Amino acid sequence: MFFGGIVKNSLIDYPGKISCVLFVSGCNFECPYCHNPGLVKGKGQSDVLSEDNAVDFLESRKGFLDGVVISGGEPTLKSDLSSFCERVKNLGYPVKLDTNGSRPQAIKELVDRGLVDYIAMDIKTDPNRYSPFITANCNPDAILSSINIIMESGFPYEFRTTCVRPVVDEEAIANISRLIKGAMLYVLQCFHSKDVLYPDFFKDRRLYYNELDIMHLKAIAEPMVKRAFVR
Repeated sequence: MFFGGIVKNSLIDYPGKISCVLFVSGCNFECPYCHNPGLVKGKGQSDVLSEDNAVDFLESRKGFLDGVVISGGEPTLKSDLSSFCERVKNLGYPVKLDTNGSRPQAIKELVDRGLVDYIAMDIKTDPNRYSPFITANCNPDAILSSINIIMESGFPYEFRTTCVRPVVDEEAIANISRLIKGAMLYVLQCFHSKDVLYPDFFKDRRLYYNELDIMHLKAIAEPMVKRAFVR
């Protein structure tokens, strides 16, 4: 397993922990607002960090780091994800997984084997609207299955939606909120236009939600979940 990037210590990626963030290259989605375009396109996966190098680094940071985040790209595309998580757990670190939820069986394997401790799943929009905004081919049932697996896992988790027009609107937030009814945490993320995957997608469009608008979206979600906030 190779990684296309690393943040050696972070105070914001794993709630309540000082974490190392490892970024996997390659993704099966092409979100136009993605802020890791190099990772999506699979660049650099062999020239940044090997699995053994990552494990050696984590070994050297014992006593300083509190956890490890595996992000991307999309980690569940990697066939050796479980074995790597097992190595990290054997070092004594809790593992947080960032995922787009497109591969529920991979998530289920990690959950069933106790190889994750926290899961953050991005719900891009109403699953029935992933095409054409997110990918040409998306099975909404896979997204729904991942939601159910995560909510029934017994592990801490969060769902996240990046609020950007025209991908997300009031109807999308309402539909997502119904799908995750009773969820521990739903985070609405603000859109940042710097270094996105497809900048031309947003050309001459009204992209941003202002503070009042995004608080209105939060108000739509709040009755359906245990906690909602804007990040």
